[in-house]
Amino acid sequence: PIRNLLMNGFHLIVRLVGGVYNIRDTQCGFKLFNRAALPALLSIHLERWAFDVELLYIAQRLHYHLVEIPVDWTEIPGSKLSILRDSLRMARDITCLRLAYTLGIWHLPS
Repeated sequence: PIRNLLMNGFHLIVRLVGGVYNIRDTQCGFKLFNRAALPALLSIHLERWAFDVELLYIAQRLHYHLVEIPVDWTEIPGSKLSILRDSLRMARDITCLRLAYTLGIWHLPS
């Protein structure tokens, strides 16, 4: 289906453009961090769907140890996600993320 095609395309964009590697599901609703990592990770700029990608981008650039733990998930009908519109927005946000950090507009927390 189209949703799976867009999901795989999103994962490719996350890796190639967003620079986030070795994470299979960046959009999982569960993110756990230790107390020491929290201040650096709360310095994110993105506020929409792609904020997870920025969070993981920062964590990887700061060499935080990341572990992905699978969770059982049940899809609930009636998603508020507009597949085309939100896919384009996420791609735009990930591109902006990479450009902003690469060009020095945004800086990694120290």
